[in-house]
Amino acid sequence: MLLAIDAGNTNVVFAVHDGTEWRGRWRIATRADRTSDEYAVWLLTLMQHSGLKPSDVTRCVIGTVVPAALYNLRRLCRDWFGTEPLVARSILDWGFEIKVDQPQEVGADRLLNALAAHHHYRGPLVVIDFGTATTFDVVDEEGSYLGGVIAPGINLSIEALHRAAARLPRIGIGRPQSAIGRNTVSAMQSGIFWGYVGMVEGIVARIREEAETPKIKVIATGGLAPLLAEGTTQIERIDLDITLEGLRLLASRNPAPISAKDLL
Repeated sequence: MLLAIDAGNTNVVFAVHDGTEWRGRWRIATRADRTSDEYAVWLLTLMQHSGLKPSDVTRCVIGTVVPAALYNLRRLCRDWFGTEPLVARSILDWGFEIKVDQPQEVGADRLLNALAAHHHYRGPLVVIDFGTATTFDVVDEEGSYLGGVIAPGINLSIEALHRAAARLPRIGIGRPQSAIGRNTVSAMQSGIFWGYVGMVEGIVARIREEAETPKIKVIATGGLAPLLAEGTTQIERIDLDITLEGLRLLASRNPAPISAKDLL
């Protein structure tokens, strides 16, 4: 079985795929100082609840945008699952061209999203990921990665608004009943929700114009994707597993790294 690890700025998601389906998904808050043993105590307990053993895992693949977390995630794979993990990097075989100025600067999550989106939905398309940052990634008809857009994430914007304005409270995100807020909280919710809907529609329109492809598909992922999709017709499909699928597909395209036990 394959253990896929998606380490983002906010959460680390672990998932096990048995070759046919995902057998379990678990997430934990991202902390760069979390040790491999801490990960193991937590993860192995959850795997056991799903009827999985460490020996069931024969391969590991890691995608991370948090370099400081990589060391302990690697140690987890080596010490507790006896495998050398494949780490998602631009130098691997992705099956498509990365047509940007500095491919090594592109976040692994963005390339993984592009890989899975093209595999499942074909291009041309835009993948919007509502994560810590809100990213738009553009894939052409052949599956090549063309670049994209990075904007502040929704929760990041809410927190910045609260911290920077003395009288504005910290709010939860939700779809407001009307655009015109009748109090401070509803006015803030309207600004966040409709502001991001407007950003999605505006950026997608500009991408379509630049790419000269009016029929470009729009796929959304991230925890807030279902909520934001309620406010716009631009988002055609929601796929919350797209990054994990990208890890699975990347592992299938690239040979397993040689581990220390294989050299004995």
